[in-house]
Amino acid sequence: MPRNIYSKTKRIIAYLTCACALSVACATSETRGASFNWEKCGAQKDGTYHNPVLPADFSDLDCIRVSDDYYAISSTMHFSPGMVVLHSRDLVNWRIIGHAVGDLAQIGPALNWDKMGRYGRGVWAGSIRFHNNKYYVFFGTPDEGYFMTTADNPAGPWAPLHPLMREAGWDDCSAIWDDNGQAWFVGTQFSKGYKTYLFKMSADGRAIDRESATLIHEGAGREANKLIKHDGFYYLVYSENTPPEGRYVLARRAEKMTGPWSEPRKLSHGDRDAREPNQGGIIQGPDGAWYFFTHHGSGAWEGRCASLTPVTWMDGWPVLGKPDENGVGHFVWSGKLPAPDSVAAVREPQASDSFDSPALAPQWEWNYQPRAGFWSLTERPGWLRLRAFPPLKPNALMQAGNTLTQRAWRTAANTVVIKLDLSGMADGQHAGLCHFARAHSALGIVQSGATRQIEFRVNDKITSGPEISATTIWLRSTWGADGLSRYAYSLDGKNYHETGEPYQLAWGNYRGDRVGIYNYNNNGERGYVDVDYFEYDFSK
Repeated sequence: MPRNIYSKTKRIIAYLTCACALSVACATSETRGASFNWEKCGAQKDGTYHNPVLPADFSDLDCIRVSDDYYAISSTMHFSPGMVVLHSRDLVNWRIIGHAVGDLAQIGPALNWDKMGRYGRGVWAGSIRFHNNKYYVFFGTPDEGYFMTTADNPAGPWAPLHPLMREAGWDDCSAIWDDNGQAWFVGTQFSKGYKTYLFKMSADGRAIDRESATLIHEGAGREANKLIKHDGFYYLVYSENTPPEGRYVLARRAEKMTGPWSEPRKLSHGDRDAREPNQGGIIQGPDGAWYFFTHHGSGAWEGRCASLTPVTWMDGWPVLGKPDENGVGHFVWSGKLPAPDSVAAVREPQASDSFDSPALAPQWEWNYQPRAGFWSLTERPGWLRLRAFPPLKPNALMQAGNTLTQRAWRTAANTVVIKLDLSGMADGQHAGLCHFARAHSALGIVQSGATRQIEFRVNDKITSGPEISATTIWLRSTWGADGLSRYAYSLDGKNYHETGEPYQLAWGNYRGDRVGIYNYNNNGERGYVDVDYFEYDFSK
């Protein structure tokens, strides 16, 4: 498409939702035994919604309500900026509004472009809270410890990270302020038998009292901690993994944070056919009903996607999904929209970008913290300029420190096209369009001396294609709900030539597939490529 369709205004109003514009995963049955059939999701025109509401990689969710607005966070591992922040008015249609961690190097050097040593680690699950008119995000990294940050606006800016505990081996924290104003923090020491401890925390959320540690429970892979309060009780909601059922959700409760805590109550079944939904926020919807905004814990190539299932309070316990005869919930695949009027507000997900703004759109995340000064949106207004430098290992795409990515969505038909200006390329430079999780593939251009050549790669096995003399090229990837990607290139933006073998999009490093733009030079810090636009079309 001509790039002038991608105006700044259109990009700003592009909402991160998956509604009638997306033909994506969901089962039509609401009963146990339903499975993904990837036909539709999100808000429907008949006033219902179908799960998942976000058929892409939004893992380790937490969610809060502030007045009529809902805010959620999702883990981002080794991608920067980290800890994505989302906004909704109805719990179904979501929009990315920012990230809580602007610079991953604040966590540790292994997350920087010159180390790239934290695949599958980095920013894990966290907790978002609103207290005294301020937003708080707490999260853990398995190697560096616990961190926190605050903001007056959930869209940012967020304060520089503050370390709460510099110690490896902890995950899945949560926080709460009790009725007396005392702050509390819970976290799991997974490295020592999944021991979950409750700590007192300073009122400003910046210090944990290690001496106050109280062991709540241990074992069974217990994690996914959430602290909530409802109707006079404090609840510690968490999950555990017990074969053969898999991972399911439980809770303990107490009238005071100091206890005593009740015996565990099982809230949901493992539901393996629904990929074990187990971590998220229990929240009251705009219709007054209660919901569980959760990820599906077993990832496929699209990652751990997000769904919304009802919550029924039974005998003072939040049962997740449809209760069975024992009062334990099964996942529910569809329901009425919590805010029926939101059907009119459905928009396509944030995806396409014409790079007209001096700041990156919020759907973008770099593979690791990018190298400052080697990318720009202002050197050539309306274009993204990526400057090349050597990867940590020659020709290793996953060790190249200037790759810009976003989530690949699981829809019936997807097409991504990028338009590149190659006139700034230098000898030894490689640039193009890629997919990756742990495995990866790419279609791009390599320059050797004054010669440019098409190249296709799968896991750094490179197959050379034809030479080209053009300075402008269009690269395309198409895939469907099966995740089978096919690459093609064009020299005129109209006629495409399929190249390479079909590539199966994959899960890896706790992440679903990413689609991205890469650029590196084995021979040194020389050359650049300009990106006119990134066009992402979803099927309807």
